[in-house]
Amino acid sequence: MNTVNTIDTPNTADTHNTADTHNTADTHNTANTAVICCRTLEEELRMAMKETKVDYPVIWLESGLHNTPDKLHRRLEEEIGKLAPGRVLMAMGFCGNSMAGLGAGESELILPRADDCISLLMGSVARRVAVSQEYSAYFLTEGWMRGERNLWVEYQHSVEKYGEEEAKEIAEMMYAHYRTLALLDTGASSIDSLLESTKEIAETLDLSQQVVPATLSWIKQLLTGPWDSNRFIIVPPGGVISVEEMIVS
Repeated sequence: MNTVNTIDTPNTADTHNTADTHNTADTHNTANTAVICCRTLEEELRMAMKETKVDYPVIWLESGLHNTPDKLHRRLEEEIGKLAPGRVLMAMGFCGNSMAGLGAGESELILPRADDCISLLMGSVARRVAVSQEYSAYFLTEGWMRGERNLWVEYQHSVEKYGEEEAKEIAEMMYAHYRTLALLDTGASSIDSLLESTKEIAETLDLSQQVVPATLSWIKQLLTGPWDSNRFIIVPPGGVISVEEMIVS
């Protein structure tokens, strides 16, 4: 039987380390600013934009692209190339190596130093790693559950292909080092709905459900600035995101 626990709400006041603020971008210049965002983060971005009172145009990318970094990279290049010169705010993490070598074109790119969207919603890479290690956690959000290839969709495909018994054996091997489904409560959607929709997953994979308080603070800072170089990569027009810049700790 799976159990449901809740991790204490984090103190996110210190997640914005501004001791080494290095703004190469003018936060007051919002002309021709656009946002590129994965559909996985749609509800969180919409809520952050509402709360920060910004109304930039958003280019939405289908969530399945993060499964194929090369395709995501090419799509990003294509979308950036369509934009008028200005500023592009990337509401996403590094998504594997999809950002490596990405050119800014004629615009300035601003990208969170987050390895993926889970860290982005946790407020820092360090907190994501700490929770992951303590609870042996597999993270889920409402957006991830709507994705084209979430873990439950993959499990159902496995059942169809191999039968339920063999599919369960495969799943047990794949998720053997996980103890919990960590459900991120961002406030952008109902955590009760996420608990209900993942209950069968937890029972099937013999995992406990763990509600983890999340935060929109990093996304909000992306929208408004200031852009601390410890937390954001700022790429000038004509520049390229290097692999070295994507190293996080």
